Amino acid sequence: MNFPVRTTSLDPVQLEGWRWQPFLDEAVDKLQPLGLETYPVPLLFLSKESITGSATRQQLVKTFTWACRASKLRQIRAACIEAGKTASVLNFVICPEPSYNLPFFGADLVTLPGGHLLALDLQPALKTKAWHTSPVWSRLMPIFERWQVELPTGGPVPDEAQPFFSPCFLWTRLPLGKQGDELISRLIQPAFSEYLSLYLSLVEEATVVSPDRSKQLLLGQKLYYSYRAEKDPARGMLSRFHGSEWTESYIHEVLFDL
Repeated sequence: MNFPVRTTSLDPVQLEGWRWQPFLDEAVDKLQPLGLETYPVPLLFLSKESITGSATRQQLVKTFTWACRASKLRQIRAACIEAGKTASVLNFVICPEPSYNLPFFGADLVTLPGGHLLALDLQPALKTKAWHTSPVWSRLMPIFERWQVELPTGGPVPDEAQPFFSPCFLWTRLPLGKQGDELISRLIQPAFSEYLSLYLSLVEEATVVSPDRSKQLLLGQKLYYSYRAEKDPARGMLSRFHGSEWTESYIHEVLFDL
């Protein structure tokens, strides 16, 4: 489908009362030295407001998209949802240009009525016996271990998802309330900061790979995007908020646009 396109602002999304605002603000600040450029997003998906809930307990839902690019990064984007006690979400993904031997950066920070679902990773585009990002893990593992030891596990990763996560996949579930808030402040925010800082160091160090290698990396990226588009766990929530037609277009045209 073809949608009217507007270039996104480089200013970060600002959502009043949004739990994950400090995370996005930090990411945008750390990205500035890369010389960010705007990234085109269909106008229909830059912002969206809907009403959810029953007639007596209605809730305003705000969904915003922020996106940019840099010389070594094809797409940097944040999908942001604020719906009061119903949901608060930051899905932040960095997709590198396939001409560089870089993993994805991925952060899913989700608050639902049942608790917080939180995940951080530097995800390989090619997970084979000779992973293209193998040198990353020796640098990321100490960061992962420092924070994982203090966090409850989020549960097993499905077998079909294993090819798309690294050995340093930080994945946890936390309760709502004071305990969860304290753990987010003390553990999740500094972990996010360290994962992102390491990723940006990798970007700075990255050099161009051969054309054949670039083709392999692009294929790996497409496989990852296809998997994420098919299995996106936010599909049900977004469909409930904004309808299935808007949601399917958003998933395929913006979130996973390869």
